[in-house]
Parts: sequence; structure tokens; C-alpha cells
Amino acid sequence: MQWGLQNRLSRIIRPADGRTVMLAVDHGYFLGPTSKLEVPRETIAPLVPYADALMLTRGVLRTSVDPGAGVPVVLRVSGGTSIVGPSLADEGLTTSMEDALRLNVAAVTLSIFVGTDHERQTLLSLSKLVDEGERYGMPVLAVTAVGKELEKRDARFLALCCRIAAELGAHFVKTYYCDGFEKVVEACPVPVVIAGGPRLETFRDTLQLVHDALERGASGVDMGRNIWQDGHPVAAIQAVRAIVHEGHSVDEAFALYTKLAK
Repeated sequence: MQWGLQNRLSRIIRPADGRTVMLAVDHGYFLGPTSKLEVPRETIAPLVPYADALMLTRGVLRTSVDPGAGVPVVLRVSGGTSIVGPSLADEGLTTSMEDALRLNVAAVTLSIFVGTDHERQTLLSLSKLVDEGERYGMPVLAVTAVGKELEKRDARFLALCCRIAAELGAHFVKTYYCDGFEKVVEACPVPVVIAGGPRLETFRDTLQLVHDALERGASGVDMGRNIWQDGHPVAAIQAVRAIVHEGHSVDEAFALYTKLAK
């Protein structure tokens, strides 16, 4: 791996423990003004000090993140669909590598939609992005999206998606946690981070998800709604960090959350 690419990736996944806490705030590119993310700057600003990286679009980066914040950015460069359109899977590349370099981001990311009518185009977009990433020293994160079909989140399907992403050259992969998650990680030769997905019933459930994923080989999390839609988002992200980077148990992290939420 070339030095520049490795340097950028090490800004996201900490070399000291091989883990990361990414904050996903890119939901507006297909959902519009999502609840608790209506004014991105207000949501993002208090959470930046506790995030190892932000995942977001260039529009929100330019308008809603202080250039002096110093937080690494994973730039969403795919889109072209919306929640009210016929298919979330019909994505294409929306942002050039040149613009990503101008924005000084640490990585770029796109979604792949395996098993859909648009599988081929999203996988070819990944391959094109990897080619450009290798040319300019930019890591590529592949997101194994399932659109509205959440029932697809089983180990066999996710292992297929993650392995294909790695085979096409993705430098790390974002996927869902599932039963048998260790099989997904074992079959993927690049780091795997987990998505939070739709908000869970309780925050303790979120912490259990994080703990279990790490125990089964995840390199960290890329969470959004389960943090910033929580009633106490700053306490929530600190509790997640306590598990990811400090090895806290679920009970210890939840006690920290309870204390900070007062």
C-alpha cells in the first residue's frame, strides 16, 4: 500500500488499536432533512471532538463543518436517487476524485447494491473509484447497502457483498452486524466496520451491538441515527468510544452514558 494512501487510512482507523468510531451524517443525500439532522451544523458540531472521522457529502462538509476542526472526512461520492424514487440502488458517482482531493478528505465512499438490478453499475463504479484512489493515494470505503430490503442482512449475503467489495479493491468495507458476523469478517481480507442501521429500541441495545461486533472481528463502527437521534447524543458517542477504544463492557459503557446524560 502506497504511503499516502496508508497515511490517510491511518487517520481513520487508529494504528494503536486498529479501531475507529466514524460518525455517519450522510443520510440527507437520499432522505433529505432527516429527523435530528435538519440543520447539519447543529447536529455535527458537538459530536466532532469524539469522532475519529465524519462520513458526509461535500455539500454538508462545505456548509456545516468548520475547516479548522481537524477531523478526518470520509466523503460520500455516490448518489442520484432518493427515498421517494423507484429504486435506491440506481446510484452513480456524484463527486469527482479531483473535488475530493481539493477538500483534503481522508477517504471516499460509495454504496454497492449486490443482488439488485443495478448490481453491475454500482460494482463497476466501485472499480473505477478504486482505480482513481490508487492513482491519487485515496482510500475507498465500500458500503454494502441493502436499500429498503432489510431482511437481506444475513451472514451469507453480507459475506458475499463484503468479499466482492474487497476483491474489487475496496480498502475497507462498511456492512451490517448479523448472526454469524465472524464469518463475514473472516471472509473479508480488509477491515470491516459496522453500520448502526435504523435506530434501535434502546441505547443499551446499541452498545450491545457495538460490543458484539467488536468481539467478532469488526474494526469499529460507522454510526449515525443511533447516536444523533438519541436524546443525549454527546453522551452516546462517548459511551460508544469507551467500548471501541477503551475496552469497556456494555455495563460500564451504559453507566458512563447514564452519568454523562444527567
